[in-house]
Amino acid sequence: MTKAEGSNRPLKEKIVQIYEAFFQGEDPSHSNQNFWDEFFLLRPNLSFLESKFNSMTFEDVCSLKDTINNLFHHCVRILMDGNQIRCMNALQTMCALVHGVYRKTPSEFGFDIIDILLGFSSAEGQMQILIQQLSQYLINDYPPSLKSLVLKFLLVLVTAVENVSQNTLLEYLMMNSLFEAIIQLLNDTSSRQNHGYDAVLLLTILVNYRKHEAANPYIVKLSIIDNEMSLNGFGHVVSQALSDFNRKFCEGELEPHNSIFSTITSFVGSMFIAEEPEIEKHNIKANNAVLLALYEVVHLNRNFLITLTHCQVDASGTSVSPSLSEPLDIKSSSPPKAENELPPSNLLVTFLEFSSIVMLNTKDESNLNTCKLCFIILTCITEDQYANSIIHDVNLVYKVQLHRMPMRHRKVPYDKNGPYRPLACPMLDLMVEFILSHMTKSLPFELYYLCLGVIHRILCYQKRGRVRLQYHWKELWTALISLIKFLVTQEGLLTKNCNIFHLCIQVMNTLNLFITFGDTFLPAPSCYDELYYEIVRMNIVFDNLYSLTLRYTTCDGEWKEYAAKLMNSLVNIRAIINHFSPKIESTLADNGLSALTEDQVLDVVRSNYDTLTLKLYDNLDQYERYTEKPIETAFFTPLVRSIVAEYRNTSSFKSLDMHKLLRESSSIS
Repeated sequence: MTKAEGSNRPLKEKIVQIYEAFFQGEDPSHSNQNFWDEFFLLRPNLSFLESKFNSMTFEDVCSLKDTINNLFHHCVRILMDGNQIRCMNALQTMCALVHGVYRKTPSEFGFDIIDILLGFSSAEGQMQILIQQLSQYLINDYPPSLKSLVLKFLLVLVTAVENVSQNTLLEYLMMNSLFEAIIQLLNDTSSRQNHGYDAVLLLTILVNYRKHEAANPYIVKLSIIDNEMSLNGFGHVVSQALSDFNRKFCEGELEPHNSIFSTITSFVGSMFIAEEPEIEKHNIKANNAVLLALYEVVHLNRNFLITLTHCQVDASGTSVSPSLSEPLDIKSSSPPKAENELPPSNLLVTFLEFSSIVMLNTKDESNLNTCKLCFIILTCITEDQYANSIIHDVNLVYKVQLHRMPMRHRKVPYDKNGPYRPLACPMLDLMVEFILSHMTKSLPFELYYLCLGVIHRILCYQKRGRVRLQYHWKELWTALISLIKFLVTQEGLLTKNCNIFHLCIQVMNTLNLFITFGDTFLPAPSCYDELYYEIVRMNIVFDNLYSLTLRYTTCDGEWKEYAAKLMNSLVNIRAIINHFSPKIESTLADNGLSALTEDQVLDVVRSNYDTLTLKLYDNLDQYERYTEKPIETAFFTPLVRSIVAEYRNTSSFKSLDMHKLLRESSSIS
């Protein structure tokens, strides 16, 4: 062999030579008592390990059980060594082993994974030592790069299979809880900035492990935690992620308007192609993880509700302490006067803006699911008495930017200097906007049901607490009546796919709440007059609805029972129409007029209340409280799977490279 020929042969790394010996079933440590200390000083070659596992069958992996057990055992042992380079190399090696074994083991053989990685006889002890040591790394003063790698390893572990509940290794994480270690990362500003997202994602996935099948300590501990720093830290992570998305979306919205050329291009393009919201450019699905985290903490922990309105994000998008950015108190403060000064914000403000962006395109199934998750979160918030007291507090007012869908019959308003209002107002605005902008033949029935439920819960709180919110109620009434009109018009098509009568009953219950108990929460008597005016003005809509119920109740069919309930809910509406319509006609005849102005009609309404007889409905301010199981289990199970899949797709296995992590941190000496 010539010198030239020899120089063309690629040299194998020492670590690769050792790996090859391992995969051949050999144990290179026999002849060298310092082997493992030296081995873990070598930089792992993750690409080689991944390719080697890819080339193997499940049977091949099983045949190497003893070798893998031995390697994993020494990885765990070296974590107690104290040398940070060795520890990081051991963590990367364990990532490769977990990743490789899981990929080659069929999901139905979950216990085989434990045996192949750890060996049944020593698995419990090994995992206890491993988890305790990982907790120490997360809790104590170690470099950010090491903590980051610990979290990456744990995320590799919990996302190893898409169905989290089938991941048998997670049983050991239930027996040896990491909750306190994860939560402690959220307390400190620096550690939260470095590790907050991974910590929240890890906790969210652990909460969803067999959550309805067995005791889950992460659910219990998340539900009772009352440490303000921890809850605020959790909120900061969610708020930061949603704020970043909102900011990027707003920047994208502004881009097309930056030049005359782009304006002309957009105009010409819109002549041939229907305008699509800019939302298509943004990956909403990537935010499902933090949204699920928000849902879990709102649903489980009542103490978190105060964090919704006190978790702040400053103008640069960096989380700040609540004491540095408080809501506007109208008793002692005035709105910011500087043009470039952003108004006060918080997690709920950010979440409402995010929800309005998600609503812009629900044709995409993924966006539809994200929108549903947003509405479920709002349902949980509006069911809570304390949360309602905060969002209705007239001393805590905010400006919320809601993004609205461009529609042919209206211009999209954007008021940079919009009013500061209690958060219940933009929340109702969001629901009204959804009602008006999603009346399509493929009606998102579930979303409408949740949307109306949020409105109903807000009104129930106002009725019970006699809270008089200064809100433009006419817009809500108009939206509700428009929805009824649409449902009646499209009845033939919609009844094939959904129960429109159930939806109409929900609308009528809301209207009857205003009619029967409006005096307890409407801000002024004139609001009552405007409500009756709208009902009389839109009488044809209710007449058509009554005719529809009559048709379905006089013949046997799938919707007969619901149609009968809907007919019963129309009693007061029909009484108002039948009472005031003759009075209006009489006024027309007496004055020789062809039509009355709005003020004249309102005068007729005001002067004829005394003779109006209405029915008092029972339980208008009652609703079925939200429960995840069994109603929404079928929704959350695939949602968690998609979040796991999204993480696995976006997080490159090779990104666990130690040298990359070392470059990100100068903490290791």
